[in-house]
Amino acid sequence: MASTVKVDEDAKSRLEELQAEIRLRTGKRVTQQELLSRLISDAYDSRDEVIDSFRSSTLPLSEEEKERMGQGRVSSGVETDEEDIDDILYG
Repeated sequence: MASTVKVDEDAKSRLEELQAEIRLRTGKRVTQQELLSRLISDAYDSRDEVIDSFRSSTLPLSEEEKERMGQGRVSSGVETDEEDIDDILYG
């Protein structure tokens, strides 16, 4: 079952460049269909990475986000030093 997928010129150019590089390095001709199938298979196998690549970045925080994080914080008036932190973390 063949279907048509539209890609922009940049993607098409990069696909052709990759196709040519495969031929140069391996001596084997691969069709764009074979190349796309392999890329899809590889992406499917590492789908978590692919999915995460579509998430909007949360770092670095915007100034507004930093400000919101600081809201609601209160100071106990007690200064905490490294020993206190070690005691809390490691007992």
